[in-house]
Amino acid sequence: MKKRRRPVGVDLFCCAGGMSLGFEQAGFDVLAAVDIEKIHTETHLTNFPNCQTWCTDLSTVSGKELREETGIEDRPIDVVFAGPPCQGFSLIGKRSRDDPRNLLLHDLARLIIELSPSYFVVENVAGILMGDSKSVLDEFVHHVESSGYRIVKPIQVLDAAEFGVPQRRRRVFVLGYIRGAIAPQYPTPSHPYGENGDYDGPTVWDAIGDLPKIANYNYLLETDEYAGNLGKPSAYAKVLRGEILDRGDKSPARSRNGNGLSSCSRTAHTAKTIRRFSNTKQGSSEEVSRFYRLAKAGLAPTLRAGTGPAQGSFMAPRPIHPFQDRCITVREAARLHSFPDWFQFHPTKWHGFRQIGNSVPPLLARAVAKAVRLALEKSRQKG
Repeated sequence: MKKRRRPVGVDLFCCAGGMSLGFEQAGFDVLAAVDIEKIHTETHLTNFPNCQTWCTDLSTVSGKELREETGIEDRPIDVVFAGPPCQGFSLIGKRSRDDPRNLLLHDLARLIIELSPSYFVVENVAGILMGDSKSVLDEFVHHVESSGYRIVKPIQVLDAAEFGVPQRRRRVFVLGYIRGAIAPQYPTPSHPYGENGDYDGPTVWDAIGDLPKIANYNYLLETDEYAGNLGKPSAYAKVLRGEILDRGDKSPARSRNGNGLSSCSRTAHTAKTIRRFSNTKQGSSEEVSRFYRLAKAGLAPTLRAGTGPAQGSFMAPRPIHPFQDRCITVREAARLHSFPDWFQFHPTKWHGFRQIGNSVPPLLARAVAKAVRLALEKSRQKG
């Protein structure tokens, strides 16, 4: 009996690789990843050494050039997945239909058509369904539908918390498929909210409760790698630490990078800031910075990315630790995003937080990817 090949995908606007990891965990081989920022492609290559990365401006290249540059050549592509820059659609920022970042949706439509995958997945902020932003999305949909693709409708918003991520993060997912293929279905939440708002998924403390009290380690002001022992983990943390088998993870096995736990560098807060943090209750915002203090038994708010160099390089507000009077570390943010501990980010806090804030939580990406894979396998059986 002929063995079926593993499905393959391409990650456009890859950032650090949250979507790549989720699709790998769902059983896809990620052939190529592209981003305009070299720091992102270097981080992606660190974590996915067998994936061909390319640092380029996707608005300036063709599908043919992408295939040639990344070595895909004429191989069939099962799925293209992408999270184009979303700040122009964000409800937080100044939303503008003419924001140049929004125009990347037009280039994404063009590249999907030129690469001709069987399926595609596009992720963005919920604001893309509102106001003038909706017309940009409508143009994207019209472009791909007029070129032989269909869109699963209605387009839905998924909340990462309902898929086992201890963070409230609502994102739009556009699922597309070539005409004649089996349509994918949106995934069913594994941890849905109850009628009274009850929630039985992992909490903030499940995610970070075993991580170190970094104020005890002065060397973390100079390095980002913690070298000591961790505390008692929750079931959620055990999976991210690699201590118990994650049966839903079909990605290649990895070992932890380095000798310790990366992304644990400290922030040197002033005494005045520390006093303000200490007076801030869990589940409320600090009165000056408006930083939110995480609640031990609750969920994190949406972790934001801040702005890139073209928009002033501003760091997004970072949550305050539930008990320690400081902002969370990049590793704590990674845990709240469902990244495993072996995953490495850029060692600077600004880039590390940007990479997490711009990424799709891997557990959410995995749920979407599994739905696409199920439809792909049905299409193969039909064909």
